[in-house]
Amino acid sequence: MISQKKLLHEVSGWLKVFEDGSTDRTWTGPSEIQFMVEPVQPHEEFINGVATRDVVVDKDSGLQLRIYLPEIKPRDEIKLPIILHFHGGGFCISRADWYMYYHMYTNLARSAKAIFVSVYLRLAPEHRLPAAIDDGWAALLWLQSLALGDSFEPWLVDHADFNRVILLGDSTGGNIVHELAARAGKVDLNHMRLTGGILIHPGFVRSTRSRSSELEQPESPMLTLDMVDKFLSLALPVGSTKDHPITCPMGSGAPDLDTLKLPPFLLCVAEMDMIVDTEIEYYEAMKKAEKDVELLISPGVAHSFYLNKIAIEMDPQTASQTEILISRITEFINKH
Repeated sequence: MISQKKLLHEVSGWLKVFEDGSTDRTWTGPSEIQFMVEPVQPHEEFINGVATRDVVVDKDSGLQLRIYLPEIKPRDEIKLPIILHFHGGGFCISRADWYMYYHMYTNLARSAKAIFVSVYLRLAPEHRLPAAIDDGWAALLWLQSLALGDSFEPWLVDHADFNRVILLGDSTGGNIVHELAARAGKVDLNHMRLTGGILIHPGFVRSTRSRSSELEQPESPMLTLDMVDKFLSLALPVGSTKDHPITCPMGSGAPDLDTLKLPPFLLCVAEMDMIVDTEIEYYEAMKKAEKDVELLISPGVAHSFYLNKIAIEMDPQTASQTEILISRITEFINKH
């Protein structure tokens, strides 16, 4: 008789955690969504104007990155900005090679004419925070090693402008942007310059639910209250609440925002996002601290709408707001 492993935690469709510490991230939700969470193999030939490559940047830890290189005219000697990207997923699910990211960030690489470098973050609960933050920092230091000539990656060495590095994160990847920008402000990034940060629907929350968004906004395929609660309980350091500085950088437990040296930020929020209230609270706290932060509000759409290819193809509002989002991100990158 085969004994069954005891299930401790489950986030429907996304994650199972068992008593022995093992996990299962096999997609069990609607089959029509399956393709969005399937990996896309890298291709070093240009397809629709973008080539991709996976590189291991730390053999000891196995830290891996995916590079998106937009096609460049042979005689064009211009150097391209680097966008260091951190995927979302509540620190517990998703990978840099998922189709939903591939679709979005090939589009952005073409639009912004920038090199995107997306980090394969370690996931909780196997690797609780600050593991994902440390992975992001290691990726940033690897870029610096390229700028210094201590490492080599031809696509970046040949085509990248290391004086124009912008951090970009979606959902909880936006939390990583804030954390890394704050950390970078305390050191000298010799031969490299961090010029901006883009936070798309960051996972900023509090222990107390927001009445007008968390309790009143409808749940979406990309975010439910169950996902918020369970993912963060599995990801945050043991004993922490959602008031932890990583998930509540505008809270009393976090460093005062006015003490942080931060580059210009673009904060993108969705009107129908369940956590829009706390995202706006973060924006207001940043403005009060006199930080350079722009705000883009996407009306009539929910959390991570731009990653949902089905909605983009079927809903004109989602499609138009995705175009606007890509345009504003492109504008910010060109500006900085």
